[in-house]
Amino acid sequence: MKWIIYILKCKDQSLYTGITNNLDRRIEKHMSGNGSKYLRGRLPLKLVYKEHVLNRSDATKRELEIKKLNKRAKQFLIKSHTKY
Repeated sequence: MKWIIYILKCKDQSLYTGITNNLDRRIEKHMSGNGSKYLRGRLPLKLVYKEHVLNRSDATKRELEIKKLNKRAKQFLIKSHTKY
């Protein structure tokens, strides 16, 4: 099963990083206010980055790597890949 690391840009310009094996369903949950407490007051959201990996373990490791980046480094990562 493929996993996806994703970054969402929030209304307040903050960046949220997460993982999932079903991106459409996960974004729907976030948009409905049931996906993450952090995002509830920051709607609407825009998908700005996604990266595919083969398993959950690799997805979790990569998510943590991205979460450790400062905002400027995350913005560079987003700009260096195709926008969604």
